[in-house]
Amino acid sequence: MRKYRFWIMLALAPMILWFAASPTAAQSFPDKPLKLVLPYSPGGIVDFVGRTLAQYLGEAIGQPVVAENRPGAGGIAGTDAVARSAPDGYTMVIMDPAIVINPTLQPSVPYDLFKQLTTVSIISTSPEVLVVAPQLPVKSVADLVAYGKANPGKLNFGSAGIGTTPHLAGEMFKQRTGVDATHVPYRSIGQSYPDMMANKIQFSFSSIAGALPFTRDDRVRAIATTGLKRSSVYPDVPTVDEAGLAGFTVDLWLGVFAPAGVPPDVLAKLNGAIAKVLQNPDFKAAIAKVGVEPRGTTLADGAATLKASFEMWKKVIVDGNIKEN
Repeated sequence: MRKYRFWIMLALAPMILWFAASPTAAQSFPDKPLKLVLPYSPGGIVDFVGRTLAQYLGEAIGQPVVAENRPGAGGIAGTDAVARSAPDGYTMVIMDPAIVINPTLQPSVPYDLFKQLTTVSIISTSPEVLVVAPQLPVKSVADLVAYGKANPGKLNFGSAGIGTTPHLAGEMFKQRTGVDATHVPYRSIGQSYPDMMANKIQFSFSSIAGALPFTRDDRVRAIATTGLKRSSVYPDVPTVDEAGLAGFTVDLWLGVFAPAGVPPDVLAKLNGAIAKVLQNPDFKAAIAKVGVEPRGTTLADGAATLKASFEMWKKVIVDGNIKEN
């Protein structure tokens, strides 16, 4: 009997040593700084919210979170770098809806969105704001639709570039209303405003952060926002839905993504730490300045949001026959 026990213990020894020396991933995670990739140039909403999140997430998770700009190809370069990084939870990317738009719009994206990336959390929600040139004789969505139908081909709308959320919001507006308008892409939404003030373009769906400097002093006119409820930044401005275009919503959400294959307990710890940050009053106040509200999702809800957003924008792109130049 003793001999039998000896051989059992000898056979189990490596396993016992492995369990003793190898705590679960979440117990030891994180034991070094994390990296949050910002796949755009400094200055935009992704950069601002990403840097703010990195600061507070570091405090919540107990290790520094380094924010690193890695711009290129409309967010594809930075996202691809994360998709191909080690699935250990130490490298993540913060991205806007372009992450679900690019796979349909671009002829080839170097990663598979649903096989190589995991949604850690959809962290925020923010409507866009529909702004019009001051010379345009419209004060409401109904006015804009009526003007567009009475003046076919005379409206131009600006965006932050082909395939960006402001562009596709404009295309969805055209599809829903039958208004004929020509898309004019810019390198950033901020660059479109001088032309709007000069009435070279007549309207755009803009991020609130991009619009605020120009709507504060009425250099352009805000006529609607695209959320399910009114924006706290523009409390007197109706939603597009309220203004009569039922069900028209565009959410400029931001999400945090990690490479596929990160251990479930590490993902759960990251998701929990982000949830804690989103409840922090100082974090809420910081992002509220640019019209962003905290959201937060479970891992399952985040994945479902990603899929639903992908399908919504795919339909807009296909129905509009929109192609990258």
